[in-house]
Amino acid sequence: MDFTIFSQELKEKAKKINIILEEKQIEQFYEYMNLLLEWNEKINLTAIIEPKEVILKHFIDSLTIQKYIKEEQKVIDVGTGAGFPGIPLSIIKQNTEITLLDSLNKRILFLEEIISSLQLKNIRTVHARVEEFAKNKKEREIYDIATSRAVASLNVLLEYLLPLVKVGGECICMKGSSTEEIKEAEKALEILGGKIEKIENINLPDSDIKRNIIIVKKIKQTPLKYPRKPGTPSKEPII
Repeated sequence: MDFTIFSQELKEKAKKINIILEEKQIEQFYEYMNLLLEWNEKINLTAIIEPKEVILKHFIDSLTIQKYIKEEQKVIDVGTGAGFPGIPLSIIKQNTEITLLDSLNKRILFLEEIISSLQLKNIRTVHARVEEFAKNKKEREIYDIATSRAVASLNVLLEYLLPLVKVGGECICMKGSSTEEIKEAEKALEILGGKIEKIENINLPDSDIKRNIIIVKKIKQTPLKYPRKPGTPSKEPII
């Protein structure tokens, strides 16, 4: 896709979620897409390779949560994969401090190239399992926002995210259209110290793709035993 068509498509879609992009930001997204597709031929980063789909299902989808994030907040994107939603957020929120956490080193190398090529500031990568990372006293309960997109069911995801968020902070869980897992997460919320503050149902622009953005407020400290050792939260979810 040439830059002119890309620019028009991205600007139009972004405007429909109330985001006005600057020319430099559009150029950064264009370079991001091209590097993503180039690297994807070497390592598996995404099954979405058609440019219009990358714009909608990766870039715009990631930006749907930007209104919940204030400038100068400390944000962690858990299981970021190819950088979603963390890198799109970094492009439009230059004063927000963002940590990208992923357990696969190949993806970290890709993310570091993106950060360097796009000259992004206030962003870092961490190669770690979240179950181990969240036990680190220097990282535990220090973030204003923890977010994640399509990583695990809600009760499992909360065990990954809530230990990282300070009391009063929020988890922004980016989920599909199903609401069944919300009911299944009640016990996890109670044990881990969270409370559902808001559920926003959205449609991605000009599509029938539905999403739920689940905002969980942290109302008390998470017991130190959580998260449990790597693999346990997904094998034995809190129910």
